[in-house]
Amino acid sequence: MVDLDLGNYERFLDIKLTRDNNITTGKIYQFVIDKERRGDYLGRTVQVVPHITDAIQEWIERVAMVPVDGMEGPADVCVIELGGTIGPGNFCIVHVSLVPVLNVVGEQKTKPTQHSVRELRGLGLTPDVLVCRSTSPLGENVKQKLSLVLPCSGIFHDVLLLVVSAKTTNIVSLYDVPNTWHIPCLLKDQKAHDAILRVLNLQGIAREPMVDEWTSMAKICDGLRDPVRIAMVGKYTGLSDSYLSVLKALLHASFACHRKLVVDWVPSVDLEDNTKKASPDVYEAAWNLLKGQMVYWYLEVLVTEASKGKFLQRNMPEKTMSHFWAFVSGSKTHMGGTMRLGLRRTYFHVKGCKSAKLYGNVKYVDERHRHRYEVNPDFVPKLERSGLAFVGKDESGRANGGMTYKIV
Repeated sequence: MVDLDLGNYERFLDIKLTRDNNITTGKIYQFVIDKERRGDYLGRTVQVVPHITDAIQEWIERVAMVPVDGMEGPADVCVIELGGTIGPGNFCIVHVSLVPVLNVVGEQKTKPTQHSVRELRGLGLTPDVLVCRSTSPLGENVKQKLSLVLPCSGIFHDVLLLVVSAKTTNIVSLYDVPNTWHIPCLLKDQKAHDAILRVLNLQGIAREPMVDEWTSMAKICDGLRDPVRIAMVGKYTGLSDSYLSVLKALLHASFACHRKLVVDWVPSVDLEDNTKKASPDVYEAAWNLLKGQMVYWYLEVLVTEASKGKFLQRNMPEKTMSHFWAFVSGSKTHMGGTMRLGLRRTYFHVKGCKSAKLYGNVKYVDERHRHRYEVNPDFVPKLERSGLAFVGKDESGRANGGMTYKIV
């Protein structure tokens, strides 16, 4: 149950998650409102406590029973990104903290971590495992100091009765590495899995982590030298998380080709005629950046350029440009309900297109999307006559939001 890290968990654990694995405040409140409208609360006043809190717990327990690894039965461990206070029992609290270094003497300082653990205790949380971020591996004396703030062997204790005899095996040193593929190897080498299994009383049940794949990827990444430059054109280039899945896909593709990915961000507004008039230098620099590179085009730039260059001047007055973009099929207003979010099936309508080949020449593909607009289906035939191919559409064969487009 996570937020933006949903895709990272899928990639690293090789599992298939669903929309229910992503919990938002809006989903919880809507869940409670729907129950209230059905009369589940028998007319009682709905409050944050207990109704909202119960809904969160109910959601977690329900989703935790759904298998996500292709095997039957519920999972042994449910990973939850959680803010707030929880009770003792079958929970393992892993606290990630920074251990800074004083540049003058090169000493690793434990005070910030000790202070943050005390703050957590004040909120009713006692961490079982400390994951310490640092520039270099923690010294043994540093681990000894930090072990004093942990409970003994991962057992929960009252704050006043805290036993300060924790083993350093519950302290993980997560120091800087050349690439993230080293992280699973670091965790295994320090037996972080054993520390967590002890807290959850799962010793002897779970198997030893297999990190051969991550070891191989780490070596590949360390040896990458030849770059491949990709120009990313988008509206929100200042916030890279907006295109996180695209970046990860490009990163994996570059690894497969044994190339080092270099991304050049290009704000789509810099390519527009208004920028050419107001800031010609910015406009020229943006277009020059695209020349001679492998370019990842974003849809709104692609369609706009195709429409202006091929048929807009001949067949369409300028005022109708705004009609190119429409809310996703079936949407009528600007309200949040027009957002298309989650899994959606797309059928390939162009045989032999590169998108279909990348998926193994399948007839359709299920992918998650998050968008509110699509190219107005009424203009698709005209755009296709201009050389723009819409290779994927929904089951009706009309809506086109969310699939790859290309110039042919």
